[in-house]
Parts: sequence; C-alpha cells; structure tokens
Amino acid sequence: MKKADSPSIGPLVSEPPGAAEARKADHIELAFRSQIHSGELDERFLYEPLFSAHPQEGSLPATPFLQKSLRTPIWVSSMTGGAEWAQVINTRLAKACAVFGMGMGLGSCRSLLTSDAHLADFDVRAIIGPDQPLYANLGIAQLESLIEGGDVHLIGSMINRLEADGLIIHVNPLQEWFQPEGDRFRQPPLRTIRKILDQATYPVIVKEVGQGMGYHSLKALLQLPLAAVDLASAGGTNFARLENLRRTDDRREHWAPMVHVGHHAEEMVRWIRQIEGEKKGALSCQQIIISGGVRHFLDGYYLMQCCPLPSIYGQASALLRYAQQSEEALHEYLEAQIRGLEMAHAYLRIKEDGMI
Repeated sequence: MKKADSPSIGPLVSEPPGAAEARKADHIELAFRSQIHSGELDERFLYEPLFSAHPQEGSLPATPFLQKSLRTPIWVSSMTGGAEWAQVINTRLAKACAVFGMGMGLGSCRSLLTSDAHLADFDVRAIIGPDQPLYANLGIAQLESLIEGGDVHLIGSMINRLEADGLIIHVNPLQEWFQPEGDRFRQPPLRTIRKILDQATYPVIVKEVGQGMGYHSLKALLQLPLAAVDLASAGGTNFARLENLRRTDDRREHWAPMVHVGHHAEEMVRWIRQIEGEKKGALSCQQIIISGGVRHFLDGYYLMQCCPLPSIYGQASALLRYAQQSEEALHEYLEAQIRGLEMAHAYLRIKEDGMI
C-alpha cells in the first residue's frame, strides 16, 4: 500500500546566516530598556491586533476634501514666502504633495497683490499638479485695506496668476498686536470675512495662526459658507510669543502674560462636536483642517477620528524642518508618517470613554 504524501507546509522564510542569533542577542540586550510602564501607554486607543493583516503600502483610503481627492490626509500648513529660502522650500513641499497626494496652503501672498517680483517663490502649480488642492493666503489686515480701497478684485487676479484653488484668510490679532511693526485691525475680523465672502468667486478657508479660537468664534465660522476652517490651534509655533520676543521695549515683559492664551486642538474638536450636535440641520462649513500641535501621525489619526466633520490634519514646523534639510529627508519623514497612519487604521480604535 502506497504511503500517503506528507501535507505541504509551504516555503519557510529564510534568513541570512547568523541573523537569528544576532536578533536574539539584541532581544537580550534591549529587553530591560524596552519596558513600557503604565503611565507611558497612549490611553486614547483600543489596540485590536486580531482583525487586520499588516496593511499594504498605499492602503489608506482616499479622502474627498476641498472638491478634490487626497491620497494622504495631510495638509501642508501655510508657513513661508518672500524670504531667501521660500522658493526652495515651497518647491520641495509642492513636490511632496504631488508624490504623496496631499494639499498645500501657501505662506502669506501679500507681496503678490501688486507685484510679481516674488511670484517664483509661490508659483508651484506646475509642480504640485492639477489634482491636489493649492490655496493662496492673505491676512485680515490686507483684506481690510483691499475692501476700503475698492481693490478686492486684486485677490482674484492673484489667485488666477497662481492657478490656486482658492484663498486662505489668516486671522492673527495677537500676532499683529505683539509685532513691533504690526498692523491694527479697524474692523472685527468676522465682518471682514463676511464682506469677502459676499464678493468671492473662489473657495475660502479661514485659519488662526497658532492660538486657536474659542467656542463662539468657531461657531460663527462654521455657520458661514466656507470651504473649510483650519484650527491652527495652540501647541505649535506661537506667533504671538515669537513677535513679543522680537520686541526691545518694556512692553515685551509687560505684555508677556497674553501670549499664554489660546486653545488646543483637542478642545476645539470637542467644541465642533458640541456645535454640530446643537445645530438643526447641516452646518454651512463642512470641512476641518486640524492643525497646531499635531506632533505625529497618532495625534492626527486620533483627532480626525474624533472630529464629527470631514477632516484632515495639518503640519507646518515638522515639514519645514525636513524641507530645509533636503527633498529626500522630507520624503522619508512623510513616508514614515503615512505608514504609521496605515498601521493606525488597521489596529487602533478610539476608546469611547476617551473620545474628545
């Protein structure tokens, strides 16, 4: 009688000679240094290891945002323009957006309103490509002046020259107040924003610049027909503090307590949940960019999962740091963040009792 064939167990994973021994030696040497104590655990998540295979590269679901589709839910927050490094940095950031499928907000485009001398610093549409969101950026002080001078049409002209998708309005009363050469607002920013929206033929995003904003300001913006609100919350670069440090007079010390006001992203997302729950019917603004103090992909993943409105997360200083180093360093950083997001989607769930 013929003996039955042994069942096949498939190919074994082969390792270079000595690899297993080296790995075991590492385990012994690093075992005590690798202990995580209870106070070090990230308590925001349920870790569920049973229900997913290791995610394939490129497995993040596409994110519909600003009438386009992002392959990566990361926004390059507005940061630079008109300086010596601006063209190099913006070019590297735009290339990264094209490679990884992200959106980008330009730094202040004030200089382009009346001159094209610095256009090359911002002219990145050909680099980022037609499929990724690209937004120009102006401050409330400039918009006030354009309204008063009857020159609002210059905004549309600037957007067209940049081939941008729309305008970001940055609201920065504390930064302007502390800045030695800062502008002074003559109108409440909300009034200026409404006047721009009345005339705008392009999408508009509104953001703070590092202090965030309180419940009432956030609610007022979400009731406007904005393309998105960018939280720009406390926790990242504090431009009020930065400008105060530039001062050389006695007010630097006397005004210093004011730089500590503001709101973190977690608090603002909680308010969005409250506002969304209070309103009967949909809010006029339905998209959020969560930025300010987002240190890494786990922060971004957590905040997006907690936000009741469609959202992505933005970073500025981290991207700037690597963009200044090299294009390769920037891409390596983003690849690591994206792979981290894929792992988070596969294995992490938000704790209900820990939800913002």
